[in-house]
Amino acid sequence: MQKIVPHLWFDHQAGDAAVLYTSLFDDSSVHSRSGMSGTPSGEVQIVNLSLLGQEFMFLSAGPEFRFTPAVSFLVSCRSKAEVDRYWQTLSDSGSVMMPLDRYPFSDRYGWIADRYGLSWQLMYSPESPGQRIVPTLMFVGENCGHTEAGVEFYTSVFHETSVQHLMRYGPGSEPNRPEFVQHAAFTLEGQSFAAMDSALRHDFGFNEAVSFIVRCESQEEIDYYWKLLSARPEAERCGWLKDRYGLSWQVLPSFMDRLMMKPDGSPNGKAVEAMLAMKKLDIAALRAAGT
Repeated sequence: MQKIVPHLWFDHQAGDAAVLYTSLFDDSSVHSRSGMSGTPSGEVQIVNLSLLGQEFMFLSAGPEFRFTPAVSFLVSCRSKAEVDRYWQTLSDSGSVMMPLDRYPFSDRYGWIADRYGLSWQLMYSPESPGQRIVPTLMFVGENCGHTEAGVEFYTSVFHETSVQHLMRYGPGSEPNRPEFVQHAAFTLEGQSFAAMDSALRHDFGFNEAVSFIVRCESQEEIDYYWKLLSARPEAERCGWLKDRYGLSWQVLPSFMDRLMMKPDGSPNGKAVEAMLAMKKLDIAALRAAGT
């Protein structure tokens, strides 16, 4: 089971986005669709799916949060034609951040925000590893210059971690400082991530539009991740938290679906109500509420 799952917050288009992405990317499918009522956003839709063999969760919950390039998804493509095919679909009604072209690091690469505002980096990488989609964190504003510390922090919190490389800008890269990180590749729980500093003027940062679910097998594990990750008490709600850099995480039981559902598969309103009143989730209290 995938330990860390990207969670994407859409206004109302989670279902449409799931159809678009699963029709575009190979080895992709929608696993389930469900709804939940009584949340601060009212009625919400939840879609569980896989893209290129990796698990994602999509949520339709209103316009409160919008995607930003602070978190993008790098897709390693095994041919230039694959890059072009993804680009053609994702660029429809989207906006280009870096045009599709040849760059020193790839013969075919482009960075785009699609029709929903979600950022994708498409790169020809014929010798790409097994994980085809890599979440990429951009440290901007007050976070700029903290990528190296961020990588050290995340690899100290999670298990099965490593740092593959950490490349700095070097001289002549103003406004970025030579010691800033141009690209870092690392793994958490055996899953690939990337990060970078950017000292350019940006009007965005991390927000709840993209969060990362950490699936936990016990209350002890929930307590462990919550204690180490949560740094902003005002952001703690329903298993959600923000870390010291403002990145959002959801620390949830791996069997959350079972806790929130009745035996007949319908939503368990009492369990949902109990969950909505919590900050850190309490498995025993959720089970008690649902009975």
